[in-house]
Amino acid sequence: MAAKRLPRNTRVDPIRAGWEIERARKERIDKLAEHAGVSASAYIERVIDHLEEELTDRGVPQWWPQPEPDDGELPIDTA
Repeated sequence: MAAKRLPRNTRVDPIRAGWEIERARKERIDKLAEHAGVSASAYIERVIDHLEEELTDRGVPQWWPQPEPDDGELPIDTA
């Protein structure tokens, strides 16, 4: 089955992502996109859209280890 691409000129400001990931992860993304019947880029965009619904008020996914609260002060160990 051919991957369904987004219609031409539907992206407002498209760029080519320039990061490196492990080959196995890229192959997994490709396979998941194939199962969904879309291109890998369309799949990633939908994953990001879905992820937006799972962010905490700090902008971190709920399932990700949460950062320490930032109260504006540097952490200082007391002796």
